[in-house]
Amino acid sequence: MVKNTGDYRCAECGWRSLKWVGRCGGCGQWSTLEQVAVAKSAGLRSGGATTPTTPALPVTELKAALTAYLPTGIAELDRVLGGGCVPGVAILFSGEPGVGKSTLLLQAAAKVAAQGARVLYVSGEESTGQIKMRAERTGAVEETLYLASDTDLGAVLGHIEAVDPDFLIVDSVQTIAAPEIDGIVGGPAQVREVASTLVRAAKSRNMPLMLVGHVTKEGNVAGPRTLEHLVDVVCHFEGDRQSALRFLRTLKNRFGPTDEVGCFEMVQEGIAEVADPSRLFLSSGDEPVSGTCVVMAVEGRRVLPVEVQALVAPTSTPNPRRVTSGVDAARVAMILAVLERRAGVRLHDADVYVSTVGGVRLVEPGADLAIALAIISAAKNKPLPRALAVAGELTLAGEVRSVVAGAQRQKEAKRLGYERYLNDSVKSLKRASEIAFNA
Repeated sequence: MVKNTGDYRCAECGWRSLKWVGRCGGCGQWSTLEQVAVAKSAGLRSGGATTPTTPALPVTELKAALTAYLPTGIAELDRVLGGGCVPGVAILFSGEPGVGKSTLLLQAAAKVAAQGARVLYVSGEESTGQIKMRAERTGAVEETLYLASDTDLGAVLGHIEAVDPDFLIVDSVQTIAAPEIDGIVGGPAQVREVASTLVRAAKSRNMPLMLVGHVTKEGNVAGPRTLEHLVDVVCHFEGDRQSALRFLRTLKNRFGPTDEVGCFEMVQEGIAEVADPSRLFLSSGDEPVSGTCVVMAVEGRRVLPVEVQALVAPTSTPNPRRVTSGVDAARVAMILAVLERRAGVRLHDADVYVSTVGGVRLVEPGADLAIALAIISAAKNKPLPRALAVAGELTLAGEVRSVVAGAQRQKEAKRLGYERYLNDSVKSLKRASEIAFNA
């Protein structure tokens, strides 16, 4: 029997309190404590033992339940998952509203159904008619794709019993309610119960399960942190609203790598995978322009050429502007100080603008050298060679340090036709600048 124990839990970090307080003692957030219900057994005493349903066996006697991966039919999605879906795997999809989570999963459901599998798509946010309209627009109509619209956990389990699917998608876990559990729909207690019940059902049937999860304004998965522990794979679908490009990353994967990145593009017919995104982050101009430099950036296991652009303009204001887009503003401020002190580039009386092409965000230190050379090029109004690519981290002493996957970056630069490649072998920023502009 489920009883209310007066226990309060933080929806953000899981911190517990015997009474409600306005501010969480764990993460410091305000108004995040919610009352939860705990199932208590009347006959179970502290320290009591019960007979297990299945006995413990030596690992040598156990047979592997993972027979083969079930491909989703979308190569970029399979790449991120490690080859496809393991039988009984529970996958959590998160992302900002409108980024395309439901569209991608509906297309994946149709691809799986096209292979002859029975797929059940349960939505707690849209009616079956609305899902059918989106399926027709994206070409995701298959005979063995079943659609249902319910917000009751018991009804969802009933759909599973009736359809007996080979693949299940629930959109989203925060909209499904368990009537026997106290708390509001989408609250920590409700989300925990719904997720654990669906995960148990998926594993008992060896049925891959995909759960869509809402995110908070900070970008984290809404609900208790235990939700991420319950599932086997946590994927995050991200992208800028002003750009058609989308990236799928794994934050947790029990059956595959966590450093793969899937690249997609939002098109009129839905979401299309981008198998070779090597030209997406470069400008289309043929003539060299000052203030541009190409960095061989690493996204997951992929090496992508990304163009960094800089603009240096004189200003008469006492506080010059420092504007960035796609790069870390604090990192750019440090690079500007290194350029002024170590390379002799006068920038304290000029506005500096630094941006990337294509809406991609560079957060790795390997982009330091490209940012510095682009700023130097803009300050001198002298373009760098079009066949030049770089990768390197800058120190405050003006040295160029090596970065991860250096050999892979250099190999990819050569494959894409870049005749000159600068890395940590140049030793210093000053030497790198001399080589780059004299190439």
